[in-house]
Amino acid sequence: MTSPSLDPAALRGVALTLADIAVAAGAAIMRIYAAPVASEAKADGSPLTAADLAAEAVIAAGLARAFPGVPVMSEEGAANPARLGAAGETFLLVDPLDGTKEFLSRTHEFTVNIAVIAGHRPRAGVVYAPALGRLWLGALGAGAAVREIAPTEAPGAVSGADPAGSRAIAVRPRPAADLVAVASRSHLDAETQRFLEGLPVGERRSIGSSLKFCLVAEAEADVYPRFGPTMEWDTGAGQAVLEAAGGRVTLPDGTTPLGYGKADAGYRNGAFIAWGG
Repeated sequence: MTSPSLDPAALRGVALTLADIAVAAGAAIMRIYAAPVASEAKADGSPLTAADLAAEAVIAAGLARAFPGVPVMSEEGAANPARLGAAGETFLLVDPLDGTKEFLSRTHEFTVNIAVIAGHRPRAGVVYAPALGRLWLGALGAGAAVREIAPTEAPGAVSGADPAGSRAIAVRPRPAADLVAVASRSHLDAETQRFLEGLPVGERRSIGSSLKFCLVAEAEADVYPRFGPTMEWDTGAGQAVLEAAGGRVTLPDGTTPLGYGKADAGYRNGAFIAWGG
């Protein structure tokens, strides 16, 4: 097994490799997005499309080449390893198409998410929004960046590119009033609504998928609360980007980080709050 190094410089290189894989998956998604798309319901009631499966195939092959022997947990994985990450070991966490409902409704607010998890924490991750042509990447200790990149660009377009093609991002200091809050477009629940009503929010934005983490990381928002159910693959990459940009993602107590490898909970997250500065 060749696990990614957790040295910040090495993690940055890992994030660039993950970015190339995500861009290739985005190209597969966009080829399907160009035509009418049918879906079927999975066992949990969530939709599944050919784009989910096409992106999964691209990512699985790419990760196997880049990180041979490193275990992978994916939303669409046919045989996810049992109790993966429960002891804090390193693994790769994938959502090949986060925001399938947004994909089907043509909002463009869907992403490809890939993260490295080690010691129950996200260490590096990428979030790619192919329909928006934007890629966010982050590595703990090495910072975060955003890059404009279309899914038609050649393989290796990120890791082989001039670093000037990326713009460093960081969270902003939290204002005393008029916070900008982001919330789920498709899954806003009453408890999240109550939490937001208790903050000095001046503007609220609704957006799909892991883009909410990226808005906070890019200093366009201050807080993203989520009390409704999510899975680890929904949050790992976005949390990696946000924490690399100087933010934090905690349980509602405000101190306990949102952790990973929760095998006993079926890899389900509880409530969490993502904060900027």
